[in-house]
Amino acid sequence: MPVAMTYTSLLSDARSYLERGYVSDPIVYEQLPRLVDLAVRRISRELKVQGFERVLLTTLTASVNAVPKPDRWRETIEISVGTGANYNTFSPLYARGPGAIWMIYPDSTVEGTPEYYADYNLNFWLVGPTPDAAYPMRVIYYELPSGLDDANQTNYLTEYAPNLLLYAVLLEATPYLKNDERIGVWQQMYDRAALALNGEELRKILDRTTVRKE
Repeated sequence: MPVAMTYTSLLSDARSYLERGYVSDPIVYEQLPRLVDLAVRRISRELKVQGFERVLLTTLTASVNAVPKPDRWRETIEISVGTGANYNTFSPLYARGPGAIWMIYPDSTVEGTPEYYADYNLNFWLVGPTPDAAYPMRVIYYELPSGLDDANQTNYLTEYAPNLLLYAVLLEATPYLKNDERIGVWQQMYDRAALALNGEELRKILDRTTVRKE
């Protein structure tokens, strides 16, 4: 049975591929933890896969139209709020820009059931109109995967896309490499691994669609 990748084994593999040891190249050796973090961020920025999706269940605060985003939020997929007698009928909110919401609801003291949302900034969503009750809210979003270090040895990428993560680390190291013929090969391998992961995601979507139809 193959051994799963860990943060420690990733560092070891990257050093082997780069042929950089502490004695021969202490700068690259010491930069590798930072390069791992940059690689995780690169992948989460370039790929939108199910492993990066999260669901947030929260409650709106009456008379407050700014809603805090969770840590490591990257991009909103959809938001819905619960209405009805028991607040258990969820209806989607329509995505708009903050300016559009302010244009529709210029007076934030006018309250009602929210119909729209916007990415207010990196830390908050804006909903309109201002909620008149503590409606439950469900958010589906993409998050930045948890970081890797000595204390946190694994995440989604080490478990499901270890080759992609390794090639991303190697590519993040390219500023330290001069005239290295392997860079093009690593880029090809990264692109191939990314394409394969995207292909797996597409098959999952098609499978879910088929199940619904049946």
